[in-house]
Order: sequence, then C-alpha cells, then structure tokens
Amino acid sequence: VGADHYPLIVLVHAGWLIALWVFGRNQDVNLAALAAFLVLQGLRLWILAALGPRWTTRIIVLPSAPLVASGPYRYFPHPNYAVVVGEIALLPLALHLPALALIFTVLNLAVLAVRIRAETRALSVSAWPRISTP
Repeated sequence: VGADHYPLIVLVHAGWLIALWVFGRNQDVNLAALAAFLVLQGLRLWILAALGPRWTTRIIVLPSAPLVASGPYRYFPHPNYAVVVGEIALLPLALHLPALALIFTVLNLAVLAVRIRAETRALSVSAWPRISTP
C-alpha cells in the first residue's frame, strides 16, 4: 500500500543524510541535542521490540494478523514516525545546523502527512483484532 509515495520518503531521507555529511562533518557537536537523539534510539528499540518481525519501512497489510497495541503503540498510533521527526530535527541541531533541521523537518512532515494518511487507511479495517503483548 502507498508504494507511489515511497520513493519520495527515500529521497527526503537520503537528502537529509547527504546534507548532514556535506555540511556537518566538520562541525562541533552539541552534546544536549546528541543526548536527546540517543534517547530517541531507545524509543526506537522499544518500537522494534513491539513490532518484532513485522517492522518494515513499507506499508504491508496482513489481513489475518491483529494490529499491534503493545509497547508504545498502546499510547500513540504512530510512534515510529514521531521518532523519525525527532531524529530529523535533532541530528542537524547536534551539528549546529538549524537551517538544515528546519528544511528537512518541513519536508519530512509533508511526506509523513501523505504516509500516515495511507497507512491509516490501510490499517483502518475495524474488524481486525488488536494484539497486546507484555
């Protein structure tokens, strides 16, 4: 589902990484922003643990599989996207690149608006049960 917008996501994220390399490789590091970025990686691990082998960068619907409602999904419908928003803002800020943080945050939010709409539509079949694991 949503394969048409996937290349745009890849383009934004690849552009972000290239821009970080080009503009940030000789910058001093803001340790507070870097620490916040590292906290986000802990949240990412929690997300990966909740999704297990079902984690993917694609929207793949498994009609027979219940929706995950454990871990961070118990509190927030799209926690991985929240982490990505934070990463795209924080890593440039850790390298003292606020303009880069702003540009790619706006681009990412635009792509996520399309992505979340597609994913929500794909997963909105109300008959699907939710699974909750400890």
